[in-house]
Amino acid sequence: MSMPLNWTERYQHLAASARDSRLREFYQAGMVAANTPIAEAPLIAVDFETTGMDAQTHGILSIAMIPMTLQRIELHAAKQWIVRPHDPLTESSVVIHGITHGDIAQAADITDYLEEILKFAAGRTWVVHYRGIERPFLQQTLLNRIGESIEFPVIDTMQIEAQLRRKPLTAWQRLLQRTNLKQYPQPSIRLGDSRQRYRLPYYPPHDALTDTLACAELLQAQIAHHYSPDTPIGQLWY
Repeated sequence: MSMPLNWTERYQHLAASARDSRLREFYQAGMVAANTPIAEAPLIAVDFETTGMDAQTHGILSIAMIPMTLQRIELHAAKQWIVRPHDPLTESSVVIHGITHGDIAQAADITDYLEEILKFAAGRTWVVHYRGIERPFLQQTLLNRIGESIEFPVIDTMQIEAQLRRKPLTAWQRLLQRTNLKQYPQPSIRLGDSRQRYRLPYYPPHDALTDTLACAELLQAQIAHHYSPDTPIGQLWY
């Protein structure tokens, strides 16, 4: 078993090397040790709505964050920002997330909100459903805007669900599936389908704030059913 990432030490290194003062203050807030029980760790559920799935070519449209612990989701403290991407909206993306050209025209660039966003998330581990969106998109966006990337630990509820529900295919099974001789369907690990397994209520998808709440509730259910409040956070983060 590989050792969990030591984000405490990593943040200390990044605080010393960050050029942007907002990033430096974010890292200086520190991160809990990997052996911290998840019940004692400050968390923040996060969801981005984007113009597409590729962080290299698409942009962030909205960001929602809700502070949480295993015991409480602080919905009263939730925040959401609409931000203006560099690339234009497409008709299909407007249909998916409901953010219109008018919304974007009145929005500011993400750099105008960056200090507020980073202060809000400082010291907390991000909780997301599919880590291929939030961290890569913010990293690429900051590289484009301020010439520096960002690093932070994430707990991925999609990955947790995949580990719980999906069985790795053998080499022979992968070959059969790749050549369409036989299919081995796997359970869906999409956010809504994952929530259904825990009898959590249905929420309409593709709104950043709603999806953030849905992700926070899903993590609480996953820990309650399959883990322990004493589970070291380092076993769950990336």
